[in-house]
Amino acid sequence: MLKRKLLVSCLAFALGAFAQIEELTPEEQAYRDSIAALNQENANTAASQEAYNRGVQAFGQKNYTKAIQEFSESLRLDPQFTAAYYNKALSQNEASQFKQAIQTLDQLISKDPNYSKAYFQRARSYQSLNEYSLAEKDYEKSIQMNKQNARAYYNYGTLRFLQEDYDGAIKFFSKSMELDPSFAFAYNDRGSCYRMKGEYSRAVADYEEALRKNPKLTFVLNNIGTTKKRSKDYSGAVAAFNRAISIDSKYYLAYNNRGATQMEQGRMDDAERDFKKAIECNPKYAPAYSNLSALYFKKKDYKKAKEMASKAIQIDGKSASAFVNRANAEEMLREMEAACKDWNKAHELGADIGKKYYSSNCN
Repeated sequence: MLKRKLLVSCLAFALGAFAQIEELTPEEQAYRDSIAALNQENANTAASQEAYNRGVQAFGQKNYTKAIQEFSESLRLDPQFTAAYYNKALSQNEASQFKQAIQTLDQLISKDPNYSKAYFQRARSYQSLNEYSLAEKDYEKSIQMNKQNARAYYNYGTLRFLQEDYDGAIKFFSKSMELDPSFAFAYNDRGSCYRMKGEYSRAVADYEEALRKNPKLTFVLNNIGTTKKRSKDYSGAVAAFNRAISIDSKYYLAYNNRGATQMEQGRMDDAERDFKKAIECNPKYAPAYSNLSALYFKKKDYKKAKEMASKAIQIDGKSASAFVNRANAEEMLREMEAACKDWNKAHELGADIGKKYYSSNCN
């Protein structure tokens, strides 16, 4: 009996010794807490980087919604991750979430005022919202911080173009090309400035230089065609449209513009085929229907002219030319009340000819 009691006593002592808690000094406790915090911070940083990488992958796949979600998660885990702010804003711009992009970039700039790309990206957002003065300030800030950024000069040029400051746009496009001689878009857009100024030979020279930089740019060929059409070089215009179509057989703009060129030459059947081909490639392209209306009017098929103009208006209710074309057809069909209404609508949409016809026929 005594031996049992001694055994129990030994066990109780052993258990008590094992369960004893050792007190830490305040210094030791602070050290242990800092290690735990550092481990948590490292875990958050690693998880933030993983979310960031997923965002980059989603952006590369043009899945901008997912990219925004992943960059937001990255920032939740690491609110100081400046690259995540920038790429989130870039994704928001690509997703046309311009106001949200501005908010994200505001946060980034507050954390790092020297993040030059943030000003460039915010300028893009403002430009897309037609906030031109704010966009100008950010482009200027971006250029001030990085004078070698060809894209900033280029975008500033597009902003000047939109405000019809063609000389100002030419200056910025030229600077962009100086920094990046391979920048085909800058040559194209400078050409468009010259075209708007009526300097067609200089416009074509720039367009052709853009093509030398990138021979596959069908829209440049289309620009060459429309510019040559303006200068009455119809064979040159058709040749440019033909080249564009040879690169992209579904390029509806080239079909439509080739049709317009051929209609000016009196080649009505060829023009009709081109307008119909443009519609086949893009059934929602209102100008092709409007051009068909004008063509059928010239052929004196006024019912078809009205029908095509009505289809154009159904697609694009702000097409002034379609309202003019429908009114002209209605006049010939002795539907004067409808014609006057359409001419007046064309005038409201900015067509001076609508005002002229309305004044002549409806007062």
